[in-house]
Amino acid sequence: MPRQSASLDLATPERIAATALLIVDREGAAALSFRSLAARLGIAHATIQRRCTDLAGLLDLCADHLAAGLPDIPSGTPWVDATETRFRRLYELLTAHPGLLTLRGGRPWLGPQLLKRLVEPQLADSLAAGMTPQEAITGYRRMYLLTLGSASFVDHRDPKAAQAATRTALAALDPEEFPALTGNLAAVLPAVVDHEVYYGALRQLIHAADPARTGRGEGHGR
Repeated sequence: MPRQSASLDLATPERIAATALLIVDREGAAALSFRSLAARLGIAHATIQRRCTDLAGLLDLCADHLAAGLPDIPSGTPWVDATETRFRRLYELLTAHPGLLTLRGGRPWLGPQLLKRLVEPQLADSLAAGMTPQEAITGYRRMYLLTLGSASFVDHRDPKAAQAATRTALAALDPEEFPALTGNLAAVLPAVVDHEVYYGALRQLIHAADPARTGRGEGHGR
């Protein structure tokens, strides 16, 4: 019994998630399993299974561990500033862990930390700024999908490899059939890994939805 308790003490959700992310970040998504994680933690893999049930549960634990790093926005922060801060930080967290994005695939990000630190305060701020519930959730979904998609399709930790893969793919194209792509590599390749592509798109969405600009936020303007 004491041995079992000690094992469970080592298998805290925080240690499991942090160690799993370390494996994925350093060794790749394929390296993560209950056995590899248990070996790294020095416990039985059955102990981890008791905490997470299955791989999906482990990935949910990792996602929520990341979401705990989202900021608490002070009350009274202008809607535009609060919105950009939240989504920029989410993007930074996601791009730092591309292996987790690969493993999760299309699984929804609905852990308690994400709901508490992003979804609920963003919707509450939007409603307080004068948006209708439909406007608030639509605006949130647009920015959330932009963020998730922008982080998912390029490993931003290795921009040279991402650009090299793009260059190889474009080099195989017939210039007569794809003149716009093959003739503008100098512009195409930097854009593949340019974070400003995301930040600029995010600012455009925020500007379009800003209640102070559209007149919905009278009394709530910046």
